[in-house]
Amino acid sequence: MHGAPTPSGLHYLDPSPLGALALAQRRVDNPRATVVAIHGGLDRAASFTRLSRRLEGFDVVAYDRRGYQRSRSLGPGNLEDHVSDLERVINWASVKGPVILFGHSFGGLVAMTLVARHHHVADVVVAYESPLPWILARPSPTPAPGENPALDAERFFRRVVSDASWERLSPAERESRRLDGPALHADLTAMTGPLAPFELDDVHVPVRYLFGDQRAGAYYQALARRLDSISASFSSRELVGAQHGAHLSHPDLLAFEVRSAFEHLHVT
Repeated sequence: MHGAPTPSGLHYLDPSPLGALALAQRRVDNPRATVVAIHGGLDRAASFTRLSRRLEGFDVVAYDRRGYQRSRSLGPGNLEDHVSDLERVINWASVKGPVILFGHSFGGLVAMTLVARHHHVADVVVAYESPLPWILARPSPTPAPGENPALDAERFFRRVVSDASWERLSPAERESRRLDGPALHADLTAMTGPLAPFELDDVHVPVRYLFGDQRAGAYYQALARRLDSISASFSSRELVGAQHGAHLSHPDLLAFEVRSAFEHLHVT
């Protein structure tokens, strides 16, 4: 059902055709559609490599969001910056067929905000555990940014991934994550702002909202049910056994959902 991974994954373009915004891609002959992947907090484009290998027949484009990793020189961005960057990436891709936006966590917030404003840029959105606190507040809200971005980055990684995973990182990898602290601060600030980034009524493309059953599973399940009940554009799926980093731990399940969301376009 899920298929075997293809041998090649994402590779970065050097130099990037979008200047300081780092781009990665995996292109195939005669693609069925193009998947544009947007990463979450304290992450990078390369983390979608496992997912891209399992999307046989699809072009996959990803990028380091501004302030992160190879796009760090751009400095931290607010939500408006990230929405604008995503639109630039889609335009650069020169897509002639369908466009699928896959957003992990904060990346899903970016994708949904863009299609709420410009629904013509994509045909479907697949979002995994994306924060929508104005729709349903979390019982234990994400801690507000502190005075030390590097320390906050470490704490975020330990909380969202695990202490053991942090301890397994090399000193250079730990420092790299800490250097992404200012960008993480900007993401957390955007999520805790007083205004809703978009209204559900403004979303007119299909959105498949995915969530796991591990950390904060009960919250995401409740959020998914609310989305399903409020908007006909949203449909939710639970990925049994998946944690927040499902693109790393459960790429087969995610690839299946991306393909299914695409194929559903031709049924409805």
